[in-house]
Amino acid sequence: MDQINNINKFLVEEARKLRNEFAEIVSVYSSDLWNYCKYVTSSPWDGEDLYQETMIKAFGLLPQRWSDITDKKFYLFRVATNTWLDQCRKLKREIGTLDEVPEPNLDFSDRLFLEEILTSLESNLTPKQTAAFLLLDIFQFSAEEVAGIVKSTPGGVYSAVQRARRKIASVDFSINKTKINTPGHNVTIQAYLEAFNNGDLNSMLKLFSEQAQNEAFFGFQEFSKNEMLKGSLRFGLPGHKAKEIILWGKPVIIVLTNGDHGLELHDIQMQEIENGKIVSHKSYFFRKEFILAAAEELGLKVQLVKPPVNWS
Repeated sequence: MDQINNINKFLVEEARKLRNEFAEIVSVYSSDLWNYCKYVTSSPWDGEDLYQETMIKAFGLLPQRWSDITDKKFYLFRVATNTWLDQCRKLKREIGTLDEVPEPNLDFSDRLFLEEILTSLESNLTPKQTAAFLLLDIFQFSAEEVAGIVKSTPGGVYSAVQRARRKIASVDFSINKTKINTPGHNVTIQAYLEAFNNGDLNSMLKLFSEQAQNEAFFGFQEFSKNEMLKGSLRFGLPGHKAKEIILWGKPVIIVLTNGDHGLELHDIQMQEIENGKIVSHKSYFFRKEFILAAAEELGLKVQLVKPPVNWS
C-alpha cells in the first residue's frame, strides 16, 4: 500500500511539474487567449470557463502530437476555437459556414477596439463568423492560419470577415444592457462573510457541508471539509477582508488586502448553496488575467505578490 501511495504521489508531483512548465511556456499568449475567449463568448464569465477548458485540453492533447508544436499561439487558439464551436454544437446552435462569396471591402479599422462591439459579437454573428472576425481582425492571424483554425478556406475567411464587418457596422450599440446593481442577501453568504472577516475559522467551517468541494482554478482541488482542514486552511484564515458585490452581472465575494497603495484585490470567490450549506467554493486566486480584468472593471489595484504567486 505504501508503494502504491508513493507512486501516486510521484505521478501527481510530476504531472503538476509538467503542467507548470507548460503554463510558463504559453504564458506569453495567455492575455491574448483570455481576451479571445471573452470576446468569442461575449462574456467574461463564459470566457473564463472557455479559457480554463482550453488550457486543460491544450495540455492534455500534447501526447497525441506527432511533432513538436512550433507555433504555440496557433495551437492554443485552435484548441480554444474548436472547444467553443463544440460547445455551440452541444447547445444545438447553428455554427454557420464561411462561404466564398465576393464581398465589397469595408474599412472597419477605426472601430475595432470598442469594447461594447467586441463583447456583443456573439449576439450578432454566427459562431464561425465571430471566430474568423476576431482571429483575422483583432488577433492578427493570417487568413491561411484562420482557415486552419476554423476549418475553412482563406477565401471563405475573407468573405466572412467582410460580411461580419458590414453587419457590425449596422448594429446600434447605444442600447444599454440591463445590469444587476445590487448583490443578493443569502443568509449563508452573510454568515460566511461575518466569519471570514472576524477570522473565525470554526464558525466559517460550520457553514460548509462535509462533502464540500473547494477549488482554486489552476491551483488545487479539495473534495471534503476534512481535506480543506489538512490543506488550504491548515494555517487558518488569511486575515483579509471580504465583501459581496456584483461583477459582470453575477454576485461574487471579493477579498481585499491592505497593500502599499491602499486596498488591493487578493481573490474572487463564488459559492454554491444547497439546504443552507456551502457545497461548492470556487476561488480565482491563481487566475491572473481574470483577476486583472476584474480589478480594472471594479477600479481596484491588484495584489501582485501573494505567495506562491508573483505577478510583478
